Amino acid sequence: MNDELEYRRKRLRFRAWHRGTKEADLLLGPFADAHLDGLDADGLSCFEALLARSDPEIMDWMTGAAEPPDDPVVARLVASVSRAG
Repeated sequence: MNDELEYRRKRLRFRAWHRGTKEADLLLGPFADAHLDGLDADGLSCFEALLARSDPEIMDWMTGAAEPPDDPVVARLVASVSRAG
């Protein structure tokens, strides 16, 4: 099971750093580096669902232009952006 989780983390880290826009890369990549190792299988699934969303949609959540979904990983991402800002 640990090998499977480690594979998922590596794949998700790559996807977070290689989005479609540089802004999303710089937002999601460092977040993945800081938080993926602490996520369990459910948390990784939430992060996978986040990465399935479009870059403009994610950026709208981060800028406050749209209400983010009720998701613990998205809440951590929004909080990390708020602290950094």
